[in-house]
Amino acid sequence: MLPSPAPVDFCVLLLSLKLGSRDRDPDQECGPETQEKKKKKGFYRRMQLCDLCDLSGGTMWEENFDTEQEVGTQLDYSPVSWTEYFDQMEDVSVGPADCRDVFRVYKAGSQGPLLVLLHGGGHSALSWAVFTTAISSRVNCRVLAMDLRGHGATSVRQAGDFSTHTMASDVANVVRACFGETPPPVVLIGHGVGGAIAVHTASNAHVPNTVGLVAIDVVEGSAMDALHSIQNFLKLRPKSFKSMDHAIEWSVKSGQIRNLESARVSMAGQIKRCEAEESDSVDSSPELSSPVPDVVVERNEEFLDQTFPQSQKDEKESEELEESPGEQSVYKWRIDLSKSEKYWDGWFRGTSNLFLSCNLPKLLLLAGIDRLDRDLTIGQMQGKFMMQVLPPCGHAVQEDRPDKVAEAVASFLLRHKFAEARR
Repeated sequence: MLPSPAPVDFCVLLLSLKLGSRDRDPDQECGPETQEKKKKKGFYRRMQLCDLCDLSGGTMWEENFDTEQEVGTQLDYSPVSWTEYFDQMEDVSVGPADCRDVFRVYKAGSQGPLLVLLHGGGHSALSWAVFTTAISSRVNCRVLAMDLRGHGATSVRQAGDFSTHTMASDVANVVRACFGETPPPVVLIGHGVGGAIAVHTASNAHVPNTVGLVAIDVVEGSAMDALHSIQNFLKLRPKSFKSMDHAIEWSVKSGQIRNLESARVSMAGQIKRCEAEESDSVDSSPELSSPVPDVVVERNEEFLDQTFPQSQKDEKESEELEESPGEQSVYKWRIDLSKSEKYWDGWFRGTSNLFLSCNLPKLLLLAGIDRLDRDLTIGQMQGKFMMQVLPPCGHAVQEDRPDKVAEAVASFLLRHKFAEARR
């Protein structure tokens, strides 16, 4: 049996092919049938150019998807509690006593390095739920997953301040509140917008004892190119759902999340229950309240992923996971991402160079090789960071392929001796 080529050589080959093919016109390389498919699906592709509402860039068009959840099998779309994946949940207060901000965090593990998990725009800490179980089974580590400001169950005084400086400071404040001034070795891991915040946090040394940085599917170039498409997507996505189960079904069938297990635990963070009289402003067209229409059952399409953790201290949260007979209500999005538009540019501009300049061991995980911009392509060729491509999956890499992401992160931790393998 011939030996397998070294992974780095394979990556360099792909990167070289990528650079050499930038000037080709794909429209000249496809026949009439492909042209017709592109025309038919062009509407979705325009929305996918920006990893949609996670704003982390990269073309979200995927030709492959998980076929383990095909139509024809009776699937369970009921929500699952966070307690299946994390050891504990708590609300962490930071800031002056008279005006404190409260951040929802989830924890797991009691020894080893601290993995600080930062979700993408519109997501919440529960997007890391299945990954947390997967990584904890591989290495000894501690996990702290937090809801960023304006997301999930976090409550702050200035919920509309999404500047990178403020959000990076939030991360530092939460870590300090949980672990004091001398935390265990910290590895910052961020997805999408959370990846950009992780880069800014590491670059400015906000968190003491930070030893490593992992960015998941966040690339400056493709993100900047795609920002103009976000508002259109926000206007076109469903504005409400008739039940939590319906929302979970939509998230899976639309391709927003390609892993039913993750969707069942994380989708509750995207929506909140509202009584019918509170929803007069919501469009009640059939597309919004009836079963998922065929037009969005295309498994290749990517949609917004937001999540909301279930509160232990408030029993009403758990009651929201079930429909009460005869009670009229709808589920609406918890966060209006359109109001954060003025911060979108600042999240990503200069992120690639910041990532490359961080004097830390770094890992970049991507859903596709086409997501790399030029700066990162050159940096990868120069060996400035480790990189792994994890197709086939959508932008929500850690949800779609939690085991693969856990394997990559575990290898990174073991290679740099940040953690010990679990026995």
